[in-house]
Amino acid sequence: MKIPFNKPYVTGREMEYIRTVVENGRFAGNGEFSQKCARRLEEITGCRKAVLVPSGTAALEMMMVLAGIGPGDEVILPSFTFSSTANAVVLRGATPVFIDIRPDTLNMDETLVEAAITPRTRAILPVHYAGVGCEMDTIMSIAGKHGLLVLEDAAQCILSYYKNRHLGSLGQMGALSFHETKNIHCGEGGALLINDPAFVERAEIVMEKGTDRSKFFRGEIDKYTWVDVGSSYLVNEITAAFLWAQLEEAENIVKRRRELWNQYHDALAPLESAGLLRRPIVPEECTPHNAHIYYILLNTPQARDEVMADLKSQDIRAVFHYIPLDTALAGRTYAPEREQLPVTADLSARLLRLPLFVGLPISEVLGIFFKTHFFAKSLR
Repeated sequence: MKIPFNKPYVTGREMEYIRTVVENGRFAGNGEFSQKCARRLEEITGCRKAVLVPSGTAALEMMMVLAGIGPGDEVILPSFTFSSTANAVVLRGATPVFIDIRPDTLNMDETLVEAAITPRTRAILPVHYAGVGCEMDTIMSIAGKHGLLVLEDAAQCILSYYKNRHLGSLGQMGALSFHETKNIHCGEGGALLINDPAFVERAEIVMEKGTDRSKFFRGEIDKYTWVDVGSSYLVNEITAAFLWAQLEEAENIVKRRRELWNQYHDALAPLESAGLLRRPIVPEECTPHNAHIYYILLNTPQARDEVMADLKSQDIRAVFHYIPLDTALAGRTYAPEREQLPVTADLSARLLRLPLFVGLPISEVLGIFFKTHFFAKSLR
């Protein structure tokens, strides 16, 4: 494609830091760059402890282990999300309970949460779509009332806020992703944000294959051994070095993405006024957001597919997002008792994500967008 959907940004200092790792000869996890990244994430998000992990998926899975989610438990989450969100629940032997989304933000509909709670419910798992926050005050209030954990899927949310609090820092724990499709990336990477101090000590053990190795390295014990369940959740230093170069420029990267997002938003206002599409809605309490995604909602699935095909014919890649998990094969298998989710079904079939990356020739994209067969025909 002449204009891809995404082009991972490189700051120019990644190779310098990777070279430092090679010269130092220390490649395993929890080294200098891993620790610098964790400290920076704690500064950015305000969380109590940030744990660098190999992916956002790993962060979600580690979060479920620490939360004690297990067989017989239920976790409430939206169906409009990536498979990793539900997989983290299913891998613990628990059941995902899917609820519908709001028509404005495409986030979990907080008014449906309480009705989904049963005696088996252990946690609420809000997903902040496109870096725009769920209605967290209501969700936290419901969780407190029923004694539930709030575990945030903030995969898309670096430098996004809800009422001036960084997303991922409001519940007991949160998960960030640094996949190459995200604003800040290292190819594959993620972070677990721990906000409740009760989970901090065990997190060190779970991330170190279930051993108390971290205490040994700090000189707190004279040997380490297997003390709990765990896995290999450490990030190697080469990956951490790449991520450090990104985190140094995080604010500038997001600032440039917001400029592009705003250009899309302003340019497409006339098409919304003409009734041809709907632009994203960002509540005031969810600003600033990080401009992770710019999407439009066409009036019908057929219109969405036609616009997507028109752009593809002009070498511009636009994509849909997501196939609802409750309708997927695994969703029907692992969450068989499902409610109808009409808003999710409707909006997911009409949503189109437009290209957005630092360096995007947005004037060219918009020029072609308005001249596609669909809009040229509709504006006659």
